Amino acid sequence: MLLNYVHWNVDPVMFHLGSFGLRYYSLGFLFAFLFGYLILNWMFKREKVATKYLDSLVLWMFVAVLVGARLGHCLFYQPDYFCTSEHWLEIFLPFDMKTGQYTGYEGLASHGAALAVIVMIWLFCRKYKMNAWWLFDRLVIVVALGGAFIRLGNLFNSEIYGVETTLPWGFIFERNGETVPKHPTQLYEALSYVLIFLCCLAAYIKKDGKLHNGRLFGYWLVALFGVRILIEFIKEEQVDFEKGMSLDMGQWLSIPLVLMGVVLVVLSYRGVLKEGTFTAKSTTGNNKKK
Repeated sequence: MLLNYVHWNVDPVMFHLGSFGLRYYSLGFLFAFLFGYLILNWMFKREKVATKYLDSLVLWMFVAVLVGARLGHCLFYQPDYFCTSEHWLEIFLPFDMKTGQYTGYEGLASHGAALAVIVMIWLFCRKYKMNAWWLFDRLVIVVALGGAFIRLGNLFNSEIYGVETTLPWGFIFERNGETVPKHPTQLYEALSYVLIFLCCLAAYIKKDGKLHNGRLFGYWLVALFGVRILIEFIKEEQVDFEKGMSLDMGQWLSIPLVLMGVVLVVLSYRGVLKEGTFTAKSTTGNNKKK
């Protein structure tokens, strides 16, 4: 039986405790890091790699994602507003500097988070003298799953959806005053990211963790941001300046990352990328090199 569209009017706040309200979007962030931590912990133990670095890694990741996503939105999507003497502090403070009204940190960009995480991993591995390619190949597996949770949070926020559709699974986002069905692009992306997660995890298990450094990372970049480019074609414009553009900002930001992935795959097959493990120390405390 075909659906007669989905009338979506879900409260984005799961529950209230006084003035505090827990949003589904925040819960998505929590699940992203929780499951990411558990899966990485399983990988580290499976490969007999010291898990003592994992807590620091997750903390660095958390900061990089939040800072990168916020800066990405402000600089990529609304530079005309935030890059001014009147509003630049709003990048960091959740208040309108003119009125003093609380606004929250509205606006996070996944491309900014991706770039910040890449930089963070290089700095993290430089600090602890670890092989960055080894870490990237494992980290992207959990990042794909985390991205799915974030997109589900966007669905509960009734944001970042697509253009009008006549498909039976179209969503009418009633909280935004919509009266016609739109593509639920949040679900399209979430399902795509889950599929990428499963494929990457299957490759990791099939290879018994013996991956060619950087290759899975390269394939992941091509797959995830390639999907992003395709889905953006049926998304509504996020900001006014995107109107009339042949490609929107999300697509322009995705293209370099796809090309980077292609380069990494080629370099990996040519044996250019440095091979090695995450760290010389094992979970048993043995200091001998693996």
